[in-house]
Amino acid sequence: MSFSKGTTRGSLRDLAALYGIQLSYRNILDGRRSSASPEVLIATLRALGAPVSGEEDIPGALRERRQQLSKRGPEPVVVAWNGGSTRIRVPARGARRWHRCTLRLENGEERVWDLKPERSAEAPSGKNAKVEGQTNWTANIRLPGKLPQGYHQLSVASGTEASRVLVISAPRAAYVDPGRAKEKSWGIFIPIYALQSSCNWGVGDLGDLNELRKWVHEQGGALLGTLPILASFLDEPFDPSPYSPVSRMFWNELFLDMAKIPELGCCPAAQKLAASGAFQAERDALRSQSHVDYRRAMALKRQVLELLAESIFAGPSPRQTEFFRYVKSRPDLEDYARFRATCDRRRASWWTWPDPLRDGKLGARDYDVKALHYHLYAQWLAEEQIRGFAKSGQGGDNGLYLDLPLGVNPNGYDVWRHRSSFVLDVSAGSPPDGFFTKGQDWGFPPMHPEGIRQDGYAYFRKALQHHLSHTSVLRIDHVMGMHRLFWVPKGSEPRQGAYVHYRSQELYAILALESARNQTVIVGEDLGTVPGYVRPALKRHGVARMYVLQFEIAPNKKKPLSVPPASSLASLNTHDMPTFASFWEGLDIQDRVDLGLLDEASAMRELEVRSKLRGALASFLCHGASQDSSLAEVLKASLKYLASSRSSMVMVNLEDLWLEKQPQNVPGTCDERPNWKRKARYSLEEIAGTEQVVEVLRMLDAARRGKDVR
Repeated sequence: MSFSKGTTRGSLRDLAALYGIQLSYRNILDGRRSSASPEVLIATLRALGAPVSGEEDIPGALRERRQQLSKRGPEPVVVAWNGGSTRIRVPARGARRWHRCTLRLENGEERVWDLKPERSAEAPSGKNAKVEGQTNWTANIRLPGKLPQGYHQLSVASGTEASRVLVISAPRAAYVDPGRAKEKSWGIFIPIYALQSSCNWGVGDLGDLNELRKWVHEQGGALLGTLPILASFLDEPFDPSPYSPVSRMFWNELFLDMAKIPELGCCPAAQKLAASGAFQAERDALRSQSHVDYRRAMALKRQVLELLAESIFAGPSPRQTEFFRYVKSRPDLEDYARFRATCDRRRASWWTWPDPLRDGKLGARDYDVKALHYHLYAQWLAEEQIRGFAKSGQGGDNGLYLDLPLGVNPNGYDVWRHRSSFVLDVSAGSPPDGFFTKGQDWGFPPMHPEGIRQDGYAYFRKALQHHLSHTSVLRIDHVMGMHRLFWVPKGSEPRQGAYVHYRSQELYAILALESARNQTVIVGEDLGTVPGYVRPALKRHGVARMYVLQFEIAPNKKKPLSVPPASSLASLNTHDMPTFASFWEGLDIQDRVDLGLLDEASAMRELEVRSKLRGALASFLCHGASQDSSLAEVLKASLKYLASSRSSMVMVNLEDLWLEKQPQNVPGTCDERPNWKRKARYSLEEIAGTEQVVEVLRMLDAARRGKDVR
């Protein structure tokens, strides 16, 4: 796009700034500033609702935005930290400057008062501002008195005009577990689908996870971490990625422990099916595979679950009463189940549905009742099993550690139902970096910065509450997204995106409030491109950061590692990184060559750097030994370093303990690598009997407790 006048480019920049779009960012590849192109800025503005499609629209759109901002009433959301006073912006015109303020507290209590800002001690005198030739009067008022924690609704009425404001009264910092503050904890991480046992039906389940929890507790561990266990598309559409869920508010029934379902013991039809030769042969075949076959595993379980769902609806029983009570307590559940049942019938994305259905209007003829019953029942079972698992972690025992994904599947329930909370014409992603030199397009729609505010963050709060009510620790995926997120307009290359800002203080307030209410520790995944203001904000709001050893190593033999911060979760790697053995041998570098992400010359340079890192790490951790120290020795020394540190939590990838070389996920790939499918090399029974694994965990536990270990 070319500009006919120099002022037009300036006007575009002004317009972008008024919509919270960051005009430039530092490109970490060359250290220079990169600016979003005019085309990207206009596409991003249009996605945000600006009335602009070309250069000629910019001046008018800028005038309209300025007037809109100057005339608007109170912000839809304000924060009262620790219940203290907060200021509300109010407009008035002419003589009509009296305001009737009604504050309805979360507990139902009401506080009502009249206010004329220029005559009140609660506000400074009003002021006039001239914008685009029009004069507007505004003043900031303070809410009187200390507020209890919670979400409160404020109405500010003047004449026939009224504005509503969500007042978030929140602690400034998230919850800190007093037990972990005194005793540094550790835990084990493994994807739930990867667990192998003699009991599951071809994919790891909540029963396996519970058995692992018990074993970790016996070793002295306090946390058990896994990937998101949220609802996924496992038929048509199909997307098993735990980071592309159908919804962030419902569970994935694939991971149900079938043996623990009470209805199975009193449903002859389900028992007969499960005992049949064909069924058992399919189950055994799925167990024997080295990778999870999601479609077949889900189809196998669904056959039984559908029969059990029919039995729960067949007649009155205590279980049926409990089930109906649960469904009634979850208003969103029936809506979700209708959506999934419609997906089952149409076997296609909601984007292709007829208008009434696509627009969120489903009737009883649009889906099968049995499918509706299945989805209601499956969610109830999942909630039961996860709640039972999480409850066993209270009181200082093993706690469940989950991850809240940044995004959701664009074909899923959340985007279909909460349309105004998302921006559909762009994708979230990241700019070019040393690993992805062309940038990344993650393929899911970002949340709308203003849309989520207008709705009082209802969707975001539900997604948080769904996780926090069951977890001891919750990791916020890509926590930088609470400040800004890289948007890639449809049809653009990832390197052509732009950063869009969010109201971080409002998001932190919700996070801190929900964390305190559920007594859940929050960890922010702060890996990648991290602006300088993010980590101070994490510290200020009591959110632990991440310390990942692979990212921290420097080729300095005297001090190759920094000291893990006290408020951090420390680990050797993450699920998106090579295993420790793969990193040590440089297998990840060769894999990038095979994928076409690196040429041979660049790979040789990276291998040289990796060799220096290995030497520095071995020399530092193995008491002056050379880089010929065995892989097992360096792994053990690395874990001991993390365990002996001030870090409040240490998480260990279970697969690292037997020197696994294959990753669970290779970012930037889809069909090229078996992401999210590989099962663990050993079963739970074999892991518990492996002395090499047990020995390292004993050392880890002793180091966490401050005992001298060799």
